Amino acid sequence: MFEPIAKLDGQVFAVINGFGNKYHLRSKAKIVSASGDGPAYLYLCVGLLLVNQQGEQVFNSVLAAFIIELPLYLALKNGIRRTRPCFQQWAAEGATPPLDFQPSDKFSLPSGHTAAAFVMATTLAWVFPSLAWLGFGWASLIGLSRILLGVHYPLDIVAGALLGVSSCYLTQPMFGQ
Repeated sequence: MFEPIAKLDGQVFAVINGFGNKYHLRSKAKIVSASGDGPAYLYLCVGLLLVNQQGEQVFNSVLAAFIIELPLYLALKNGIRRTRPCFQQWAAEGATPPLDFQPSDKFSLPSGHTAAAFVMATTLAWVFPSLAWLGFGWASLIGLSRILLGVHYPLDIVAGALLGVSSCYLTQPMFGQ
């Protein structure tokens, strides 16, 4: 049952990743992906905490959502153990992937970068509704960048987005959002 889905996922990955390679988007994807690294969220939350009266709500909401998201992410990633596309492709060829960065591990499902980005986007959309399009657009670009970099399949991105949004919804009653 899952084989046709995995095959389609691999085909969509090949199209998106191939497009990125054809148009030399890798360096841009690396920058977008780095904007979704953990410290960026801390800086944004602390910055909002210092300059905006709703900053405390953002900080507390993000913290609560990450308390839910991170253990679920680790359990899923280490339970499913889906090999990253870059490692799978080059392992089949008997080589090592020519990456100019080191992924945190060999597994891809779900995308942690995408999950974290959607935690942030969902929280910002609740607190600052007029910025929802910007937050979700940016989170989607982070997910896309992970495919362009060859470290995630499209379904990894979808799973990460669902994990991030779900984590926020599980904490929503605590903050009256």
